[in-house]
Order: sequence, then structure tokens, then C-alpha cells
Amino acid sequence: MFAKSQSFLFSVSKLFHQQHQQWRGMGSMTKVRLKWVKNKNLDHVIDTETDLKAACILKDAIKRSPTGFLTAKSVADWQKLLGLTVPVLRFLRRYPTLFHEFPHARYASLPCFKLTDTALMLDSQEEIIHKSHEADTVERLCRVLMMMRTRTVSLRSLHSLKFDLGLPDNYEKTLVMKYPDHFCFVKASNGNPCLKLVNWRDEFAFSALQKRNESSVVTGEDSSYREFKQGQASLTFPMSFPRGYGAQKKVKAWMDEFQKLPYISPYDDSSNIDPESDLMEKRAVGVLHELLSLTIHKKTKRNYLRSMRAELNIPHKFTRLFTRYPGIFYLSLKCKTTTVILKEGYRRGKLVDPHPLTRLRDKFYHVMRTGFLYRARGLGMVSREELLLDKPEDDLVEEGSEEEEIVEGSELEEDSDDG
Repeated sequence: MFAKSQSFLFSVSKLFHQQHQQWRGMGSMTKVRLKWVKNKNLDHVIDTETDLKAACILKDAIKRSPTGFLTAKSVADWQKLLGLTVPVLRFLRRYPTLFHEFPHARYASLPCFKLTDTALMLDSQEEIIHKSHEADTVERLCRVLMMMRTRTVSLRSLHSLKFDLGLPDNYEKTLVMKYPDHFCFVKASNGNPCLKLVNWRDEFAFSALQKRNESSVVTGEDSSYREFKQGQASLTFPMSFPRGYGAQKKVKAWMDEFQKLPYISPYDDSSNIDPESDLMEKRAVGVLHELLSLTIHKKTKRNYLRSMRAELNIPHKFTRLFTRYPGIFYLSLKCKTTTVILKEGYRRGKLVDPHPLTRLRDKFYHVMRTGFLYRARGLGMVSREELLLDKPEDDLVEEGSEEEEIVEGSELEEDSDDG
């Protein structure tokens, strides 16, 4: 069954690789300038996960330390690196359920921090998840490299995406070196270390959108993919418009035109497509859609994408694609940075299909928040058993539609220098 499915997808990919040539430089879509729409549920996701990511980075740093602890002085200048709006020392003290503070053996006035037993327990669970889902992680990393023009990405860019892609902390040794037939380390022309794909993997060269539509046909939910494989239609992107947008005739006409354009797989060669054409714009949307689909939280920072822009062959001012297609993407300005979210990955502020690692991170955040609340109330520490319960009800987003509102007079700066 799998072989049959792969063979079918190969033929579809080949068909559209040939077919998209006739669309080069064809007409221009009618485009509508849309105002930025604030989504409170998705902004809340950014709020919570900013502290979560910082805590996870600190946890890994403490674990790597030969002494098993970090001093306040050693992390004093990490605030920007961690994306925090408060000093690192204050952040560490917020979460006593994860970080245990004690005085340095020689310098009593120097605060030190080590992991609590609860943090160590969560870390051991994380290691188990990484080992049991290693094949999935390898595939995800291969897909990222396969989208690159030279099948290569700098380690600096990849390190930025490590948390979003769900890579192990020391993935260079624990993952990359374990699969020499998949990956190798090389140096770019500028001398920067990079990770390169050793061999192309045909079995991975199918996008999340293609898989989604194929599944719809198998379950009988949608016939569009059957038409797509016969060359009679294009694949359409799932869209969820902000309230009021979907009913606008101009917006609907524009999106209809966009959806009718041929779908070019992000794993196909795009060198023959006119860079100024509507087809190339849809191809760029597909690349960004696929890359966000590969992240376990279905989101990442805009700057992380910018560092790979040339390799992905997407426009210099690619941010306009996020604001131009609000039915597909959401651009959040929370926490003094710019984060792009794949909207189909969330429903009412929660991941539709959470990865096991995201479930563990939810538990990690519950431990953080519980410790913070108990400390603020002066109730002291709670038992490990209580901390490892599911998140409390007040952490959950209430049932209902997505909270979105058009912010009057708000126009996003395109590709400014912020995160």
C-alpha cells in the first residue's frame, strides 16, 4: 500500500513539474491590501512559549555544564539570547520548581542554580521521547535540507531552529553523526560550518499539503486530490479567514485565483519559474507552509526564516506573504519579536495534532507556572506528584471561535530589522 502510494505521488510530482512551465509569467492576480488582524489565542501561545523556550535552553545549559550548575554571573548577558524581557537572574528565581538556587562554595554572595529533581525527571522523559521518535526527527531534518537549493544549511541557522524542529540538544553528535548516509558536515565558501544532505530521499519528497489531500481522498472527505492527480485541478491550501474577511468579494476573488494556480512542491526545482510571476508567489507560500509544517509547534520566528531565504529561493521581502495570506498564516508581534504561525496547526489556541515532545513541554510549562504561582502566594513548594499533574483549568483556552480583531490603522512593516 505504501509503495503504491509513493509511486502515485511520484507521477503527480512529475506531471506538475512539466505542467508548471506553461504558467511562467502568466497574468497577474488581483490583489487586495489587508489590515493586520490580532488573534488573542495565538498571541497567548507566543506569550507562554517564550518563557518555556528560555527555560528549556537554560535546563540544557545546566545539564551540559561539567559542574552541574550555572552561576548567575555566567548567564548575566544571556537575556537577548533567551528572548527575555527581564534579567536572567530574575527569570531563574521565578521558577524554583525547575531551578534550585544555592550559594557558591567559594563566593557566598554569588548565586548558583542547578536542576531540581522534578526538572531532571522531565529531562529524562524528554530523552526517552527523542530516542523513540528518532526516525521522525531524521525525516524532518532531511526534509528541511531537501528544500534548500544546495541541500545545505548553515549550522547557525539550524541551531536557531533547533527548538522549533524538536531536535535533541546535542543533535550534531547524537543524531547527525549516527546517520552518515543521510548527513555530513561541510564548510561553506565563507568558511561557516554547514550540514549537508548526503543522498536525496525520494520517499520524503512529498509535502504536508500533498499528504493531507491524499488522506482526504482515502477517507472519502474530499475529491479534489483525485482531480489533482489527474491534472484537472490544483491543490488548495486550507484557509481560516479572520472574521469579516472571507465574505469580502474582492478577497474571495483573489483567493479563488490564487488557489487555482498549479501547486509546485517545495521539493521540486523552481529555477525555471519566472521570479515575478504569480506562480512563483504560490510556490513561495508552499515553501513557507511546508517549513512551518515541519516545526513541532507549527511556528517559528521570522528572522530564522530570513537566514535561509536565499537557499529556499523565496522573495527578499517574504514577510508580505504572511500578511497577504491571513487565511494561511498569522504574524504575531508579541514579546518584542515577530513570529509566524501556521493557522491550520491550531484550533482555539491549541495544537490540532500535538507532537509527543510538545505534550512534554506543556507539562514542563505547567511545572514552571505552578512553582511561580505557589511562590507568589507564599505557600512554598508543592510535591513532585502534584507538579506532574495535567495543566490546571485556568491554563486552558475557553471553547469558542478564534478571537481575532482588525486593528484599525495598523499596517505591518515589511521585513524590518526586529525579530
